[in-house]
Amino acid sequence: MLHFGTDGIRGVAFSDLTETFATAVGAACTRVLSISDIVIGRDTRQSGHRLETAFASGCAMAGARVHLLGIAPTPAVANLAAENGWAGSSITASHNEYLDNGIKIFAAGGLKLMSAQEHAIESELLAGINNIVAPKSFISHDATEMIRSYEQSIIDLVPAEAFSGMHIVLDCANGAMVDVAPEVFARCGATVTTINCEPNGRNINANCGATHPDAVSQAVRLHQSDFGLAFDGDGDRVVAVDHLGNIVDGDHLIALAARDLKWSSQLAKNTVVVTEMTNIGFHRAMNDAGIHVVTTAVGDRCVLAELDAHGYVLGGEQSGHIIYRAHATTGDGLLAGVMLADFVRRANQPLFELATDAMTSFPQVLVNVKITQRGVDVGSLFAEELHEAQIHLGGSGRVLLRTSGTEPVVRVMVEAESDIHAREIADRLATVVAQRLG
Repeated sequence: MLHFGTDGIRGVAFSDLTETFATAVGAACTRVLSISDIVIGRDTRQSGHRLETAFASGCAMAGARVHLLGIAPTPAVANLAAENGWAGSSITASHNEYLDNGIKIFAAGGLKLMSAQEHAIESELLAGINNIVAPKSFISHDATEMIRSYEQSIIDLVPAEAFSGMHIVLDCANGAMVDVAPEVFARCGATVTTINCEPNGRNINANCGATHPDAVSQAVRLHQSDFGLAFDGDGDRVVAVDHLGNIVDGDHLIALAARDLKWSSQLAKNTVVVTEMTNIGFHRAMNDAGIHVVTTAVGDRCVLAELDAHGYVLGGEQSGHIIYRAHATTGDGLLAGVMLADFVRRANQPLFELATDAMTSFPQVLVNVKITQRGVDVGSLFAEELHEAQIHLGGSGRVLLRTSGTEPVVRVMVEAESDIHAREIADRLATVVAQRLG
């Protein structure tokens, strides 16, 4: 049986993640979370429609009223769940290749599930599901009006025609943002050039989007636009590039947002929340700006839990998950992109200058090592090697070893003052991990 990772359930579609299993998950979620209404969307994978239908059927069998969106960004699902007090689900494997798919689940109000809720759903699945067939009327198709509602909630955050005079390139990763993002930026007055907006079910995230920002970088330079934005397959991440094609990652975007909110006295408790993957340069920049930083484990769910526990309003990840808690319950690439564009407008400076001023990143090397042994405490297993690596770095860098919650890999991350030094240490650790766990 598949288990929850850091962001829902994922596996190879129709092999690990079957339609029968998706139906069982829908029924289990409905029962455990006492769902009365649930809104469901999916990304553009060729497996999405069948898995969406199966999951929705399980929800309906257990008595929930189902509102199907069809293709829709994950943050749109969370937004509509929050607005209506419903549960929500996205059939997506986010940034993974098209052969994978997954189920992201939001509790009533659009909130990510807590670990205890996930464990309860897994227990329900193990116990087995009794099928209770519900009337077909329990499933409704009301996508257009609801997605327009999500779009309008983003548009309303900036003045009318706020981006008039701006030329922005959008890379929609052949995913769930292909219709929504261009529509929103155009309605905000921007001149929009789109790339990777022709999904065929198999090209989602394929050498494009937030995980491959070189594509939008080339397009920005080709079209001489002001800047570009690249989303991932389900739209909860965004990465930017400036007019020179330089990548502006999540760390820089959060740094810009934190400084902007502080200047406008909207940064609650003068604090921003990030994860352990965040670059050392971010921490130094926030210290210089007089902004407190709270660090969590990897995963936007961990960031959100910290935001809600203490009333903070901004947090996110280097990968481009950015949470504006006053406006959303999850990472929202479109929201973050619109907020960035509005900051550029108000600052009246190129993104290149703003990002350069916001922070300077330490060279960071990330190596993903495929493993066959799962459930290993890599921190303990490689404690000696980690200690030795940290000694080599001294006080001018750091090393992190963690098991991915979404893929069978161990991530080796090293930061140092020089790229060569970081690469040397990362490769050494990656070799050891591969020898023991590969």
